[in-house]
Amino acid sequence: MFYLSSRFYFLRTMLRILLPLQAITFPDFFLADIFTSMSKVFSDLERSVCRMVNRQVATIAWFEADSICGSHSVAIPLVLVLPYLCRFFQCLRQYKDTKEKSCLLNALKYSTAVPVIFLSALKYHVFPEQWVSFYRPLWLMSGVINSLYSFYWDIKRDWDLSILTRIFMFKSPSTWTNLLYGRSWVYYWVLGSNLVLRCTWTYKLSSHLRHNYLTVFAITALEMLRRFQWVFFRVENEWNKMTAKQNFEMSSDMPSEADRLLESSSHTSSEDEGYTIDM
Repeated sequence: MFYLSSRFYFLRTMLRILLPLQAITFPDFFLADIFTSMSKVFSDLERSVCRMVNRQVATIAWFEADSICGSHSVAIPLVLVLPYLCRFFQCLRQYKDTKEKSCLLNALKYSTAVPVIFLSALKYHVFPEQWVSFYRPLWLMSGVINSLYSFYWDIKRDWDLSILTRIFMFKSPSTWTNLLYGRSWVYYWVLGSNLVLRCTWTYKLSSHLRHNYLTVFAITALEMLRRFQWVFFRVENEWNKMTAKQNFEMSSDMPSEADRLLESSSHTSSEDEGYTIDM
């Protein structure tokens, strides 16, 4: 980011995230996934800009929830859901280009965050009895679905950990994989922490809980740890897939052992025929 070319590349990537009009590349969805972890940051940034524009900094309006920049504003869920919508449309674009059904399943994963965000925001716009009896159970159920679906996708798709066939091992482990991840406790930690932090992340997507500042701050700090883990294993998985693809292409270009034996036998038989004719 310190070089001008890197800044322009970053801005171009952000533009491709907002307008997925071309084929989606690895940097596009990689950065968009990181932005989903920053949805609360974008929401707080919007709140700060709103208060500065409307001159509500260090005034009594700062503490009024019903003010234009208060915690009951409809702009909060709209900003929270924006990174997930960008990632959703990226998945649809990938399906258009590749026709792979997994892209639609991935789009479904990001769509599960939408009811969590908007059901939480409804608390300030419905009667308390309606919230307790109807909307809060829906919010809890949607939060559980989003957390478990995201956890499964992390383990099985993004990281490609074959937890159902070979526990705590990659399908195609490289030398670095064996050196860095040879200890099984790493996988116990990654699986357990990712599940717990996926569930707590729902807390941050819920605008009606954002007034618990210390809890939100702690969960935000823990999300940095979870996202770092995700990035670490996601890049490893992508490297494994690229290496496997290159090895496959190289092996397909080289003649197989059977082809070499056939070529050798045909060459030998042709030499024998030539020797017989000479005789």
